[in-house]
Amino acid sequence: MLRRRCAYSPRVEPSTPVGPLPEVALDFAREWIEFTDPADPDHRVRADLTWLTSAWTCVFGRGCAGVVEGRAEDGCCNHGAFFTDTDDLDRVEAAVAELTPLDWQRHPGTAVRRADWTEADTLAEPADGEVAEEALRTRVVDGACLFLNRPEHPGGAGCALHAMALRQGRHPLETKPDVCWQLPVRREQEWVDRPDDTRVLVSSIGEFDRRGWGPGGHDLHWWCTGSPAAHVASEPLVVTYGPELTALLGTAAYAELRRLTEARLDAGLVAPHPASPRPVPVELHRRRPG
Repeated sequence: MLRRRCAYSPRVEPSTPVGPLPEVALDFAREWIEFTDPADPDHRVRADLTWLTSAWTCVFGRGCAGVVEGRAEDGCCNHGAFFTDTDDLDRVEAAVAELTPLDWQRHPGTAVRRADWTEADTLAEPADGEVAEEALRTRVVDGACLFLNRPEHPGGAGCALHAMALRQGRHPLETKPDVCWQLPVRREQEWVDRPDDTRVLVSSIGEFDRRGWGPGGHDLHWWCTGSPAAHVASEPLVVTYGPELTALLGTAAYAELRRLTEARLDAGLVAPHPASPRPVPVELHRRRPG
């Protein structure tokens, strides 16, 4: 079974912090690295080492203040999850069919149709004169994703799809919507035409901070990536997010990212994440970073 660092345990009892927890400023020095995917010469990877060497970890149920004031027990599940494509939707649909009432507090006790747990919504507010772009997302019930189990659920609080994956010995990225297992890592991809008429796909891996949500991100009650309260892991993010980064980049590219990141830590990171403790409490090879 793959190791999982997220605190979405089916047995956690979410805490309720009083007031938003401190966060660092959004703009600070960052260290980036760029390299060619060993498995694909037409694929370049750009990675934010400041983020990937941070001590961030999910603190749902153990200090998460939640994105909506007064609803810490919801974590970041208040707005449902938009599906990235048909493959994402089909994969989650297959997982939903496996859910039992022990996994899912809102399980109807009968076969579940796609229409029972999805709904259409707009991705963003349209500009004047334009039509809003619609997409499917998980249905929101009582102010949160309907797959979010409440603390009183016998199976425990947290994501039903996540809990089922753990029960089955699987990694939650196999059962949850893409946006859920990727957060708070942000991957952006674009084809770049270079001056010598060659073309490469550039994948950028970085921090999904408040700005990642668009203008509304500044209105969140709290966001974890910039808060020292969530930078408490004993290993850097490039290690704890290994399965997710592998899924986003491929096996060979992740292995090279891990190698280069460890080498940079050994050399001494110039721009560590300001929300992480100094030095970051990890030891990869010869010494701690920082």
